[in-house]
Amino acid sequence: QVQLVESGGGLVQAGGSLIVSCAASGRTYSTYAMGWFRQAPGKEREVVAAIMWSGPLLNYADFVKDRFTIVKDNARNTVYLHMNSLKPEDTAVYYCAASTKSPSDNSVYTKYGSYAYWGQGTQVTVSS
Repeated sequence: QVQLVESGGGLVQAGGSLIVSCAASGRTYSTYAMGWFRQAPGKEREVVAAIMWSGPLLNYADFVKDRFTIVKDNARNTVYLHMNSLKPEDTAVYYCAASTKSPSDNSVYTKYGSYAYWGQGTQVTVSS
């Protein structure tokens, strides 16, 4: 089992910045990649960014490119999502997830079904 705990969400004004963190514990050695997803009220959960612990794959959703950065700290088993130039439409619950799937193709870690473990989520609210 892998446990994931997110932190760092909150309320921020449009144009502001926020960092959310995800600390992984347990059988982290069984995971290949970490992803950040988000879900706004009435909408489906969507991938934001994903990164491999050791490997070249790095993915960003088009709507966050050049604004968000996913960063990993292998020593701490922690992944961060640095969010800049936040917009009201970025308001959502942000979830981190861990994948035990090996990298079969470039898009494997952009898919909801590739992740076996999920955190409880952290609310990010961007006011206009």
